[in-house]
Amino acid sequence: MKPISKDEDRLWEEHLYREEPDADFTLKVMQKLDEVSMESGEDEHPFVKKSMRAHWMRQTGIAAAAVVILAGGAWFAFDRTAEPAQPAVNAVDRLPLPNLPVPEALKYSYLADDYKRLKPLGLVVNPNLLIEDKGYKLKIEDVLVDRSQIVMRLQQTAPDGTRMSILYPEMGRIHVTDETGREVATLARDTRISNGSLDKFVFQFDKDIPDQVFVRGELGHLKVGLFYNFATESYEERDVTVDWSFKFSIDMTKAKSLAVENSMNNTYTTPEGLKLDMTQLVRTPNGTRLDLNVSLDDELRAKVNEDWASYMSIIYHLEIPETNEYRIFNGIRPDSRQAKFRLQDLSDIRNGGPLKLSETWDPAFVTVDAKNIRFILDGYTLPVKEEKSVEVDLEKRRKDTNFYTFAQFEQLGDEILFYDFEYEPLMESYDPPKIDVKEGYSLVLKGSGTFRNAFMGDRWVAVDSDGKEYPVEVNGYPDQPNNNGEYVEDDLQLKIRGFNEEKGTKFTLKRTVVDREYRDVNWEVDLPSYNSLPWLK
Repeated sequence: MKPISKDEDRLWEEHLYREEPDADFTLKVMQKLDEVSMESGEDEHPFVKKSMRAHWMRQTGIAAAAVVILAGGAWFAFDRTAEPAQPAVNAVDRLPLPNLPVPEALKYSYLADDYKRLKPLGLVVNPNLLIEDKGYKLKIEDVLVDRSQIVMRLQQTAPDGTRMSILYPEMGRIHVTDETGREVATLARDTRISNGSLDKFVFQFDKDIPDQVFVRGELGHLKVGLFYNFATESYEERDVTVDWSFKFSIDMTKAKSLAVENSMNNTYTTPEGLKLDMTQLVRTPNGTRLDLNVSLDDELRAKVNEDWASYMSIIYHLEIPETNEYRIFNGIRPDSRQAKFRLQDLSDIRNGGPLKLSETWDPAFVTVDAKNIRFILDGYTLPVKEEKSVEVDLEKRRKDTNFYTFAQFEQLGDEILFYDFEYEPLMESYDPPKIDVKEGYSLVLKGSGTFRNAFMGDRWVAVDSDGKEYPVEVNGYPDQPNNNGEYVEDDLQLKIRGFNEEKGTKFTLKRTVVDREYRDVNWEVDLPSYNSLPWLK
């Protein structure tokens, strides 16, 4: 096993614990609207635990999905001269999926439809791997394989038979390599699971794949839960060391034969200095993948935050003339979707290279047999270092009216009005896992906001009269954009953690990083088509 570097630790942490939109609810709604098969989820299986993290609630797709329901459909004709009187709702995954029994482990991981597409083609590999040490069991079976990704679930069981997700990512590694040990795949994410997952792993293959690949793991550090230490009066992690090393091989010849690959060389540089370079389009029975490289010129690089590559996103839509439809991806617009699998490979950035970005579209949203797909860039977001502050005096709030602005914040076209506040118990969270503990109070500023920027990666801080800083959480659900393309939030809350009545009534509120949305773009690309799809022969 290759040595574990600090950079690898950081990348794993970003993969597993970074905050991002919770797509589970949105996915179910969209699938229902599009009349595709539904998969069993957490409501039916309570042992599948969702994250308790409440930060950045605006990132979730709940509001977007709700607006789509009210609108009556998810697919809209892309006639640019006039909107249709009645939005069209169309089934997208036209080919019916086979009625196959799906292993429970895949149902619980939102992989039932993936399994039904790949199993009849012989693209499900079962290594029949079962390891037990100190009563803790690791099982790997039914690995989903195509030219683009392999997806596997690591089933973990405690000595009492209960299922857990207890891998300690900093202490264990899984690699996909060729026979010489050279890595041929990179860890990606399934956007249908919020805040990462400790038991489902998606590895995206590089451009050149050998006929035989090897999956190797050296997993040994398990987190088995929290316990309360009365001596320190705090919650602490209980760890167990086991030997869960494993290795198995996968024959990739069939997966490679059942795919269509097209190299691309389409480049565009935005007016602000962000360069996009399309490199490849890959079609498989389980989705279509677009690969891009992203880089910044020196001027733009000086403006962005150091971790820009972890949080940047491109906003685009796909037009398919044959069906007169478009599909909007990313952003927070009510009719937008997320790619099923997403890769943000930062490995070359530290050496001055580009961000490697890949998006794989679910066949339920973009049919794999769609021809003449046009990619249209609508914008992109970057966390930009842009500090702006406002002085807040709580005593200026009037109690004789419900909506009186006592503080106003403006920056880069965004405007927030604060008209009320309250104090609430501070709930301290431990991550990961997370548990709530009362500890003092937080000040909650209430108001409304109008935003021209994406605001998903904004960073705020409050500074009291003594210069002490307090972290700020932002909660709210954005409404659909208004006629000016602005997102409106009428129930916005900024929670200043640890700032109670004893801290005084005056402080400075700062936004130090803005998740800025750039819309000044003009790029359209006709994606490569095909003559035939080998898995349909």
